[in-house]
Amino acid sequence: MDDAKALGAIASTAASAAGAGSITVATITTPASGILGAIGLTTTTTVALPVAGVVAVAGLVGYGVYKGVKAAKNS
Repeated sequence: MDDAKALGAIASTAASAAGAGSITVATITTPASGILGAIGLTTTTTVALPVAGVVAVAGLVGYGVYKGVKAAKNS
């Protein structure tokens, strides 16, 4: 039952972070296409991850590490 409570807490934390927006992971600048690229103009693309996804993955990874350490100590 403790596993269900922990996973429920992770899910509720991720759900509460759902409206928090996104985190910019990378900004990529490339030459523009066509005549604009020929005269030196560039375009910028931003790669972003939703905060809720980051929180959920971090929580699940942390919980997995905890369970692994606990299992290793018991064996």
